[in-house]
Amino acid sequence: MPTALKLIAGLGNPGPRYDRTRHNVGADWVRELASQFQIPLSLDSKFKAEVGRGTILGHDLRLMIPITFMNNSGEAVGAIAQFYKLSPQEILIAHDEVAFAPGAVKLKNGGGENGHNGLKSVRARLANQDGYNRLRIGVGHPGNKTLVNAYLTQQTPSQAEREAIAAAGKLPLAILGDMLAGNWQSAMTALHTPEKPENAPDTASSSSSVMQQDTQGSEGEKDGI
Repeated sequence: MPTALKLIAGLGNPGPRYDRTRHNVGADWVRELASQFQIPLSLDSKFKAEVGRGTILGHDLRLMIPITFMNNSGEAVGAIAQFYKLSPQEILIAHDEVAFAPGAVKLKNGGGENGHNGLKSVRARLANQDGYNRLRIGVGHPGNKTLVNAYLTQQTPSQAEREAIAAAGKLPLAILGDMLAGNWQSAMTALHTPEKPENAPDTASSSSSVMQQDTQGSEGEKDGI
């Protein structure tokens, strides 16, 4: 049976210094989701996060944005997971992904963190279990891994890039509903399959290959911070 989500967390860094930076796109996505479904977020110091609870497409769940720095994101996620006795499979983490171009969004179930320190912290605080789900929001890559830190945390993306990321994050309700219900194969197939132009020939692409690809991860992730 599918395992429905109970918690969605968006990763980022706190404070105005990091507003609108690429490393904060996960937090931005959760904040937009909260606004869309009118779920107020408020500071809860015991969880070191902004937290809200509400109903999205018939599903009762909590949204959270850690107020710790990215490298300590697991302190917040782990605290709320322990308090409410949530399994990793009931958790979705939204985060930036340098392996994908701005405007690309993909799902992933489990697997390694491949260099993303926020995800490493989450895994450590979930008793080293990697079965949590991820929404990987593409932010692009600067072309040299020595530039990744500044690219993610110091530079403000262009307006066009911000618009591409925001548009990609507005998931169709059918896909969002499948995510919340834990219907990952359906959600992945719909999200990861590119739309074909009219009159384009069929391409060989199966949902199983999509799931295999996105469980294995990507070499580009290893440049994360």
